[in-house]
Amino acid sequence: MYEVKNRIYGKLNRVQKTGLCNFLRALVKQNMDLSIDEIYDKFVEDERYYEELNVSKFEFLADMVDDEQFCSDTKLYIRECKRYYEYKQAQAPIIAANKEFEKKKRKFLQDVKMSKEKPTKKQLYYYEKLCKRYNEEGIDIETASRLDLRNEIERILDEHSGDYKNINGCRD
Repeated sequence: MYEVKNRIYGKLNRVQKTGLCNFLRALVKQNMDLSIDEIYDKFVEDERYYEELNVSKFEFLADMVDDEQFCSDTKLYIRECKRYYEYKQAQAPIIAANKEFEKKKRKFLQDVKMSKEKPTKKQLYYYEKLCKRYNEEGIDIETASRLDLRNEIERILDEHSGDYKNINGCRD
């Protein structure tokens, strides 16, 4: 798409070309169900309508809209935009799966890190309060890691989820 952008609209300056291409790209994204010719016709129709009202976004296109080179350049750019967005749609499941994998990987690495750290004072206090409240036999907190304590707290809360009230406002 970017290679095509450099080859088209030779009569326009850089700012005009960028503005027009950004507008066309947004138009294609909104109308992916239309064909290339339909998108082009919609663009030309809208441009002529706004030109009649003297509120055209692209005043420099007034004499170029009917030009054959402009038509072919615009259709070429629209085609490339459609291909880009179709490719992007095809890649969406792969990207979503990759994000899910990365999320699981971060969670795993966080668990590994927590398994090597000592429990925090807040976590110890909360765990002791839970054990007293539900008359639970606690694990040895001297050898327990942050991960062990977190899992034990979650287990206690899951067991007593019906009568659960947040004792201190925190879970870790």
